[in-house]
Amino acid sequence: MKTFIPDGQVIVLSAAQVLELLTDQEWPLIRVVQSAYEVHRRGESSLPQSIFLRSSDDSPNRIIALPAYLGGDSSGMGLKWIASFPGNLARGKDRASAVIILNDVETGMPKAIIEGSIISARRTAASAALAARWLHGGRVDSVAVIGCGLINFEIQRFLRAVFPSINRLFLYDLNREQAAHFGAVCERTFPGVRTTVVADPQEAFGETRLVSLATTAARPHLTSLAPLAPGSTVLHVSLRDLSPEVILACDNVVDDIDHVCRAETSIHLAYKQTGSRDFIRCTLADVTSGAAPPKRNSDEITIFSPFGLGVLDIAVAEFVYQAAIARGFGTLLEGFLPSPWRQSNADLEELCTATR
Repeated sequence: MKTFIPDGQVIVLSAAQVLELLTDQEWPLIRVVQSAYEVHRRGESSLPQSIFLRSSDDSPNRIIALPAYLGGDSSGMGLKWIASFPGNLARGKDRASAVIILNDVETGMPKAIIEGSIISARRTAASAALAARWLHGGRVDSVAVIGCGLINFEIQRFLRAVFPSINRLFLYDLNREQAAHFGAVCERTFPGVRTTVVADPQEAFGETRLVSLATTAARPHLTSLAPLAPGSTVLHVSLRDLSPEVILACDNVVDDIDHVCRAETSIHLAYKQTGSRDFIRCTLADVTSGAAPPKRNSDEITIFSPFGLGVLDIAVAEFVYQAAIARGFGTLLEGFLPSPWRQSNADLEELCTATR
């Protein structure tokens, strides 16, 4: 459905408005993400490589630009501009902040400026839950949660939408107090869920067959997945936790092969070590569209490593935009865009003629 916004008007959506529009929308977002993946697989998208901006080569701070166009029935185009400054946590601020600009696909003119960190977190969580649904399947009672921050919290929200049977979370974080706080929030938010803080990731691996990795690790710190059981699934959302040896020993599914083989991800390190990408079996869209099986075999551990595609941000932002228009949310910036040059020139000529 196309929505008409008068020329020269841009809608601005705040974090509070985005949050309200996305409340209790887990399954719709999972479907939006699956559709975006499959449209991208069919080649009905344009997805340039993400651009990383740093103040210096060794800085942990970065701002990433993710431009994207997504075709299909709900087409959209625009840019996510997202900052990750880990030091913000010590300042009492969120690590990530973001803004998304949506452009009209017919005119190219900006039509919306949307707070992007909530969309970014929830599209990431929806992607992880979609992967767990297709790659893991069956009944899930517990999850090993490695990294106790916002992203893993949202992943648990979406995993419970897919697997309502989840009732135990085994939590590990370098900051044990953070893990305890995370557990208290989860128990308060998700009825029937009990949490246990563990001393190391391996202790969590021994308790479950579904692992969610969402840390701020810049380089691999896990050289083994033992004692994780055969047939388990690892949602490697943070991309840099696993050593190349772990990657090469497992069944690997990604979101986009070209994109994930860069930026020193664990997949990229494995590629540089072997000189080949043959260890990547398929993309998640290959699985959801029936072109590949969920697992190579029942005895292997399957790892899902999503680079985080801009087409997902655009798809979810379009979902938010359409919902905002339907519900009358947002602030219109009237006159934000200039009048067309031809019109402005005609007005000037008319004014000059009238004053002669």
